[in-house]
Amino acid sequence: MSRLFIKHITRFLVVMFLQVMIFNYLNLFGYINPSVYVFFILLLPFETPAWLFLILAFFTGLTQDAFLNTGGIHAAAATFIAFLRPTLLRTISSRREFESGIKPEVQDLGWKWFLSYSGILILIYAFITELLLVFHFSNFGDTLLRVLWQALFTYALVLAFEFVRSLNKQKAII
Repeated sequence: MSRLFIKHITRFLVVMFLQVMIFNYLNLFGYINPSVYVFFILLLPFETPAWLFLILAFFTGLTQDAFLNTGGIHAAAATFIAFLRPTLLRTISSRREFESGIKPEVQDLGWKWFLSYSGILILIYAFITELLLVFHFSNFGDTLLRVLWQALFTYALVLAFEFVRSLNKQKAII
């Protein structure tokens, strides 16, 4: 097995362990559960084939669904953001950023890029999961507020994780 494969498997296991053991039980304001497992999907390399990326996102969301008993809501949302990622990348990135070996992380592309990339995908993810959970448009204002809070807390945690990762990588370089 390649070292890169083991690195991604380890990242998946760590993120899912944190999600299942801590963040699934973190219930902010009575209805907000941060979905930090999305961090795994965000950091998958650009070179990942589209079919494999969709399968990995689906499996990641399905794992979350299995622990929350949510019937495929997270699998659908994770697969959808995996489907949208190439379009988003073409929209917010230049050709240089897709050179071989460049990863979707702060170390390679900087904070400005990572903030917009992760923020957009997390907001879309939160909107889909909340809409599928509620499944109606009555009280749309409340639903939208819940989406914004969910996205904000997930975004804050993903940025904290990426900040810690970038600090660890800088220490390794020095």
